[in-house]
Amino acid sequence: MIISSWNVNSVRARIENIKSYLLKYKPDILMMQEIKTEDLNFPYDDFSSMDYESHVFGQKSYNGVAIISKGKLKNIRKDLIKDKLKQSRIISAEMEYKKKNIQLINIYTPNGNPVDTEKYDYKKKWLNDLIKQLKNLSKKNQNIILAGDFNIIPSVDDVYNPKSFEDDALFRLEIRKKLREMINLGFNDVYRHFYDTKEGYTFWDYMRGAWQKNNGMRIDHFLVSNSLIDNIKSININKDPRGREKPSDHTPIEITLA
Repeated sequence: MIISSWNVNSVRARIENIKSYLLKYKPDILMMQEIKTEDLNFPYDDFSSMDYESHVFGQKSYNGVAIISKGKLKNIRKDLIKDKLKQSRIISAEMEYKKKNIQLINIYTPNGNPVDTEKYDYKKKWLNDLIKQLKNLSKKNQNIILAGDFNIIPSVDDVYNPKSFEDDALFRLEIRKKLREMINLGFNDVYRHFYDTKEGYTFWDYMRGAWQKNNGMRIDHFLVSNSLIDNIKSININKDPRGREKPSDHTPIEITLA
């Protein structure tokens, strides 16, 4: 089973790229972030024609998350975080796998820039709310897969020029500590579980030839419960879609369950 996560940067603008990806790589589940559309305008028919069911928590022009799946998902939730700004950033679902009930949580964390503004405060509050919810959920279900665009660069190994990001909302120490708090709840950063120091960029800006120069960063992650790590056969950062015409600035990350 392949579970993929991808910040598509507008599901309707990238629909042909997404369909090509689904046809070529055939993930069983795709968790999308930054779909930038209301539920009503989501391209359900495009995905149903490829035998995917869609679960959507959209928002006009901004944010938005969705999960599409070949198999049946249950207990779809859009209320895990009580967001005063009413931004659509988190959706969860449950699936059965080898007699385990696994909760899938798809997130799009606020960017937080510029720092020391309301946007940065919102990011910290949102992450604190997520951590509290993960604590509660872990007590009820020890099998959780958390994935998405975290907008957090975990370490100096995860960005092309660490010095230039020292005071960026994606790399500030207090933000990186939030990711460490999540991991300490009983999760594994799947990419670093398999690759200690190997470059694993998932995002390249559209500006300044970042893709061509490989000036990237790793901000898209899979965190899985300790109870599931032995079920993960591999993780792959699939750079193919980033090199295509009119791409998202992110590329898919994929885990394969044994």
